[in-house]
Amino acid sequence: MIVYNLRCDGGHEFEGWFKDSVSFDAQAGEDKLVCPVCSSHKVEKAIMAPAVAGTKKAVSAKDELKKMRQFMSGMRKYVEENAEYVGPRFPDEARKIHYGETEERHIYGEATFKEAKELIEEGVDVAPLPPDVDEVAN
Repeated sequence: MIVYNLRCDGGHEFEGWFKDSVSFDAQAGEDKLVCPVCSSHKVEKAIMAPAVAGTKKAVSAKDELKKMRQFMSGMRKYVEENAEYVGPRFPDEARKIHYGETEERHIYGEATFKEAKELIEEGVDVAPLPPDVDEVAN
């Protein structure tokens, strides 16, 4: 994993996590990078200062929380734009994909805690989607 500081053409800065630098280049080349604040697709690497021991400024908890919300918002937006919403059929659809009964694709939807636990125990790759930060704030 590699973490880049990113900036959109609107001046919003946020972090992006990538498998490697090639993954960043591929996503940037296909306009798949999205600013979690303004949804701009014009995203580039921000200038990063080298990590030198003893020179890092203290980051407030408020700034860390803001970065975390931006990251979660961006992740949720990416999933919503690149996966099929299957609603409460999620457990059944995830199993069908896992066992090769239907075409492989990215999906998201709802599952109870019990259903999610059963999927994980079966070896189905699932992960909880971060909450919609805007809905939680209201």
